Amino acid sequence: MPPTQAESVIKNIIREIGQECAAHGEIASETVVAFMVKAVVLDPSNGFNMDRTLIKSDVQKLVKLCVTRLLDSKNPSLDTIKMQVYFDMNYTSREEFLEEHHRVLESRLSAVSREITDNRACTREELESLYRKIVSYVLLRSGLGSPTDIKIVREATAALQSVFPQAELGTFLTLSKKDKERQLKELTMIVTGIRLFNRDCGKGGEGIDDLPAILHEAIPATTQHIDSQLQIAQDQAFRYTAILEKVTKNPLMIKELEPYMLKEALYNIRQYEIFLQTVLSDIITCAQEVEMMIKHLAAQLEQLKMTVKSKTAVPTSQVFPIFIALASLWISFQDETVLISVLSNLTTNLELFLGTHELLFPEKVIQGLLGDVTVKTDMARLKEHMEERVHLPDFRKQEWLFPETTANFDKLLIQYRGFCGYTFAAADGLLLPGNPTIGILKYKEKYYTFNTRDAAYSFAENPEHYINLIKEKAKKNAELIQLLELHQQFETLIPYSQMRDVDKHYIKPITKSENSTQTDTHILPPTTVRSYEWNEWELRRKAIKLANLRQKITHSVQTDLSHMRRDNSSQVYPLKNVSTQSMREGTTRVPRPQIFIAGLRGGQTKTTYGVKVNLTRAVDET
Repeated sequence: MPPTQAESVIKNIIREIGQECAAHGEIASETVVAFMVKAVVLDPSNGFNMDRTLIKSDVQKLVKLCVTRLLDSKNPSLDTIKMQVYFDMNYTSREEFLEEHHRVLESRLSAVSREITDNRACTREELESLYRKIVSYVLLRSGLGSPTDIKIVREATAALQSVFPQAELGTFLTLSKKDKERQLKELTMIVTGIRLFNRDCGKGGEGIDDLPAILHEAIPATTQHIDSQLQIAQDQAFRYTAILEKVTKNPLMIKELEPYMLKEALYNIRQYEIFLQTVLSDIITCAQEVEMMIKHLAAQLEQLKMTVKSKTAVPTSQVFPIFIALASLWISFQDETVLISVLSNLTTNLELFLGTHELLFPEKVIQGLLGDVTVKTDMARLKEHMEERVHLPDFRKQEWLFPETTANFDKLLIQYRGFCGYTFAAADGLLLPGNPTIGILKYKEKYYTFNTRDAAYSFAENPEHYINLIKEKAKKNAELIQLLELHQQFETLIPYSQMRDVDKHYIKPITKSENSTQTDTHILPPTTVRSYEWNEWELRRKAIKLANLRQKITHSVQTDLSHMRRDNSSQVYPLKNVSTQSMREGTTRVPRPQIFIAGLRGGQTKTTYGVKVNLTRAVDET
């Protein structure tokens, strides 16, 4: 059957089951119905063959079985399946939740942002209307008050005018759409920081809730509620476990307790306990984040006060980053508030899937079943066998891990959520916590813990046998797939027809076929470089030709990387001695002028008379 046709058939089956349940007054979501279809098909007792196409009678049988199980209101297995589906549909990790929350906020503000960025205001009235829209956008994005409250709008407008006067709207309208969106976000952060600072100084903060104080009260209250619910669930699980242990020692009680579905009730309460621990871990993380953010908020406000003090004007480069940091911290407070609210509602809704316990196990029934049995907690069971250790010399092929020899011992991913696999398989589905100090068995890159050393030895003798027993048990109780985290194992289950052949001591051969694939040699267009040369000397010849070394001086350079690593040499053409020769040597010389003045030293008379005598020789005499 083609995939599209098979998908259509499955959708029709789910739709038909949902309609049948609705006709009997039970509203079942498509996810729950799909999970139930998988559970019914996996159960070997129903006899569905997964490797052949379903015929009409198979479909009718499948619909009838699914409707019957979905209408069984007193079945803890159904409540567990519904709990698992609800948790999977409503719980996400902290990072994914915050990312989705911000994405939803952006989508809600997209219409308001588009009105501002696409605005082409020209007149004065249009500009005033645009400015009011920007104020509304700032309030909606910051979440600090309603944009319909006049006091809040006035305060936000005054804060916005201090950093973005209405006169700058003309410049704002000339920006591109992305720049407008970026400036709107930046203005929102700055205005939010200003309002938070004014609130701290007692000069404003209208409509701003004290989120740190609210979280400081809400987180302990939520944690206390979850702790109390967790304690109740654990006490109930301990009592169920004690009764089941009593049954394993007295097989005659099995038929007596069969109508009570005690194991299914234990799976239900253990799944509830695991979900509560997951939520509690997230709330503890929230508490740590809030405590750190409160310290950062006080530090930012103190820094801002020191920067501003009593100054009339402060450079924007100093205060704007602090305002933006304040706004970012406040957004984180808002995120933590929403996350705490969602986790609290999730915890409250999980309690709705525990109704069958009061119906099947009133306090009188529980006390009668317990009798003289001592109820042990998980911690008490661990302490009982704390001194027991697996002896490594007893195992040569298996690898065992211990706390003192393994660095990341506490971070190992234990199979079956830390429950003992041997006890679960040997005691027909009894859940007992494994004790890692006994030793963790590493088998096929997976890790297993056990509640006693004897259980560890028994499991290590034939791990595949007990792993297969657990798979078969999970087929009958589909809620165990998620409870024990068996999703990966169920991806490679043998079809039902092959399992029947195994019972007949015949293993169906696995069919093989030879396939080949071909990849094009040249996927991209050819990029041949015609100027490529493989010969080094040819490249040197071209380089010399381009450099024209006959007319230039050759230089050589050494660096720290090339020094003392390679001999470099360069060649230059030495200078030649150049001379010229004429036919005859000839010289000319001009007489040197010589003039003598006599009588300068004076004589007997008072008046000095000088006589100028030209002693220069004639040209002919030289």
